[in-house]
Amino acid sequence: MTKPVLQLWINGQYMASRSKRFGEVFNPASGEVIRQVPLASREDVESAIASAKAAFPGWRDTTPLRRSRILNKFRELLEMHRAELAQLASEEHGKTLEDATGSVQRGIEVVEFAVGAPHLLKGEHAENVGRGVDCHSMLQSIGVCAGITPFNFPAMVPMWMFPIALACGNTFILKPSEKVPSCSLRMAELLKEAGLPDGVFNVVPGDKEAVDTLLTHPDVRAISFVGSTPVAKYIYETAAHHGKRVQALGGAKNHAVVLPDAPLDFTADAIMGAAYGSAGERCMAISTVVAVGEVADALVAKLKARAEKLVVGPGDKKGVDMGPVILALHRDKIVGYIASGVQQGAKLVTDGRDIRRGDQYGEPQPVRQQHRDFHRVGRGGAAFPERDRSRHGRHQCADPGADGLLFLRRLEILAVRGPAHARHGRRIFLHPHQGDHHALAGSGGAQRFHADDADAGLMCAEMNPILKLTGTELFLPPCRVKVRMGVE
Repeated sequence: MTKPVLQLWINGQYMASRSKRFGEVFNPASGEVIRQVPLASREDVESAIASAKAAFPGWRDTTPLRRSRILNKFRELLEMHRAELAQLASEEHGKTLEDATGSVQRGIEVVEFAVGAPHLLKGEHAENVGRGVDCHSMLQSIGVCAGITPFNFPAMVPMWMFPIALACGNTFILKPSEKVPSCSLRMAELLKEAGLPDGVFNVVPGDKEAVDTLLTHPDVRAISFVGSTPVAKYIYETAAHHGKRVQALGGAKNHAVVLPDAPLDFTADAIMGAAYGSAGERCMAISTVVAVGEVADALVAKLKARAEKLVVGPGDKKGVDMGPVILALHRDKIVGYIASGVQQGAKLVTDGRDIRRGDQYGEPQPVRQQHRDFHRVGRGGAAFPERDRSRHGRHQCADPGADGLLFLRRLEILAVRGPAHARHGRRIFLHPHQGDHHALAGSGGAQRFHADDADAGLMCAEMNPILKLTGTELFLPPCRVKVRMGVE
């Protein structure tokens, strides 16, 4: 049976691609090919760039207030079609409808911010900065911008980018992942319905050929990217070499440290959500848990009980806690990591490798181990509690851009300090929760830490601090987490 073939969105309408290459879009819950997507050719992308360039003068000269009204109408349409967008995200990515709906809402919140851009686009004026000299600053649109987005958040990550660019008077070309193109194309339709002029927003699903065209074309002035670190480096280097403004957000390795006084029910619940939410296919998924001292046995037992209760199935089915990963290739990679750990002596606490409820499923599988060289799973994998029975534990992070999360009960901050030259963007976040229970998180590298309970409270300190805690002293140098237990 012939599958529907998607098209490109250029100059305010669907256009057939001139490419002879097509990708397959799967439903991860069944492994079925549900549609085909053209992999945009160089000529296709150049057409989109020409359309965006032609539309730029008129959109730049549109008043910020008018641009804001169009975006506000787009926000209203997103609210009306939130369930539809969530369904598309779940269908093509595999995440549960609850996860998908939440991610769409996070994207809508960026649009809400963009609606307020007219206030932020004001310039500044300073008198007498020099003898007879006044200083004026103006914020001006820069031209054609492009966004290159990953598969794991089909709606949210694109909305990190294009609403802000459009509010500032730029035109935009979105290159979504060819694995999840439908949300981007549907949002293009909603933007047109909201009154966005033709050519201001364009969508060209594709692979490296499309990406390289955007990175090297002289009419593209700025690039935004979210994805893996190796690709982020390539994007940054190539775009910068061609004189473009570029922001490239790569991945990081995420670790949690559980101290002996941590409230275990709260900690286990947080770890389960961080490890298995969205099937682990998100930037902030925790793949390694370091349990310090005797807390390891009790923590593993709580994680095991929770993992066995998780309902695994199609993301659009009510009551499902975890859907499939997006491709069978990803599932096989995760299973391979787990097998490697078992071969190295790790104990597989819950084994769900043989689960078959479709094509890309994997059962939640906590693994416990005590070996430093264990190859821990990254995005899309299980959480691995690592035991450290000593009172002075040290954990070497797998990536200098690692994020960390520390669970403990009593916390008293006496000092926060660190040399300015060592501040590479790493931050520490404190989120009070349920009385005196705390989760302390350090974030660095190419991404930020997002907490589910951010409204509870926030403390932020810069890179390389020394936090002196009650009964605990924590050091966070650039590439490692060191925990020393005991009261001085």
